[in-house]
Amino acid sequence: MLAKNQKWNGELLNNFMLSHTDLKKGVQLIYNGQPYIVLDYSLTFKGRGSSTASVKMRNLITGNTASNTFHTGDNFQTAEIEKIQLKFLYKDNKNNYFFSQAENPSKRTPLSEEQVSDKAQFLKPDTIVEGLLWEEKIVGINLPIKISLKVIESAPYLRAGRAEAGTKQITLETGAIIQAPVFIKEGDMVEVNTETSEYSRRAD
Repeated sequence: MLAKNQKWNGELLNNFMLSHTDLKKGVQLIYNGQPYIVLDYSLTFKGRGSSTASVKMRNLITGNTASNTFHTGDNFQTAEIEKIQLKFLYKDNKNNYFFSQAENPSKRTPLSEEQVSDKAQFLKPDTIVEGLLWEEKIVGINLPIKISLKVIESAPYLRAGRAEAGTKQITLETGAIIQAPVFIKEGDMVEVNTETSEYSRRAD
C-alpha cells in the first residue's frame, strides 16, 4: 500500500512509495532510475496472502514499452511529473515532433515518435497539449480527451468486410484512419476520443 495511505484529490502524492498492488493503469513510477507510466495491470493472488502483478509500462523518456512481473515486497517511488501547456508545431523528416511552450513560442522542444507514441496520429499544427515535465525535461505529452478533426477521405460503405456493422473507414486530416458511422462524409468535422482512438460524434 501507499506509505501512510495518503492521497490528494484522488492522485498519488509525489515521492510516496508504491507497492506492486498500487501499479494501476495511469500510475507513474520510477523504475531503474527512469520515469514510467503503467499501461496495463493485472493482479494474481497466490497462496498465503501473496500476489504477483503483471505490468505493462512505457518509459516516458525513450517511449519504449516493457512487461514486468512484480511481487510482494517490491516497492517503487512515484514519478514526480509536472504538467505544462505546449503547442504542437510540426514534424520533421526524421519523425521528430516539435513543440513550443504556450507562453514562450521561441522555446522549442523536440520529442521522438516513440515519446509521442500513438498520440501522433491526432496531432495537427497549433494543437494545444499537456506536456509532461520530469527533472526539468519534457518527456511526453497528453492530448485533450476529445479533439475535432476534418474528414479528408470517406470510404464507401460496405456491409461485408472488416468494418463493424453500420460503420465505414474514414481518413482524418492528420492521416489517422478510424471507423465512423456511414453518414459521415468527406469535409465533415468529427470529434475523436484520443484515449480510445474512436469516433465520438460529428462536430458542429
